[in-house]
Amino acid sequence: MIDLEKCKKEFFKYTETYDLQKEGIKRKQLHSLRVMEESKRVAESLKLSKEKIELAELIGLLHDIGRFEQYNRGNTYLNEMLLDHARLGVEVLVKDDYIKKYIDDEQYIPIILKAIENHNKFKIEDGLKEEELLFAKIIRDADKLDILYEGVEIYWNTDREKENVENSRISIKIEQQFKAERPVKKYGNERNDTVDGLLILLSYIYDINFKETLEIVEKENYVDRILDRFDFKDEKTKEQMENLRKVLLRFIKLSLRKK
Repeated sequence: MIDLEKCKKEFFKYTETYDLQKEGIKRKQLHSLRVMEESKRVAESLKLSKEKIELAELIGLLHDIGRFEQYNRGNTYLNEMLLDHARLGVEVLVKDDYIKKYIDDEQYIPIILKAIENHNKFKIEDGLKEEELLFAKIIRDADKLDILYEGVEIYWNTDREKENVENSRISIKIEQQFKAERPVKKYGNERNDTVDGLLILLSYIYDINFKETLEIVEKENYVDRILDRFDFKDEKTKEQMENLRKVLLRFIKLSLRKK
């Protein structure tokens, strides 16, 4: 069994070496703890064993451990093209066998590292073993659930950020990808405080792996709760966003029937 309380203490010890007075650092610490809980929620819904549920929780706790060093180096999380936080997280855990502070069981270490390495990629790498793939899917779903929560409670919380979203217009390439019911591929220059950034976040729903996770998305009413925060000023944009809301809600309904 995995001593999760010990793991959390070690995680706090590690993150407290960074400046938690910085909003970005503190936010990722809290995000990691919530993703730990969401990972448990997803793993339990899949009827996994107690030990596998604990493994999913540990991966949730550690999935963004590279974010702290990433932010420390650049004071931002937006330099992903230059510094992949998932790969950096693997480096942190491998260096001096730091991962052994969390878990001694050698059989689980490759699973943890593969899940973390793949949690932020546009798609999961090919060739993973069965359990590596399972836990990569669980952490990706759990991470997306908390990102949707942040879309309700944390993002766009200043007047300026909200106004930027409400006064921006949708890029043609973003709208086309969204209508195709697939995750919107980032090109590196999209701003989070625009309607494009909003659609990129919502498009994560297209990449959810498990029916159980989609059921949580539907139950939490994340799509409407996020979109209803905004009053788009441009009439065309307002109409487009209502159409895209219908596309996404229909996708969720149909996917739940199929899965």
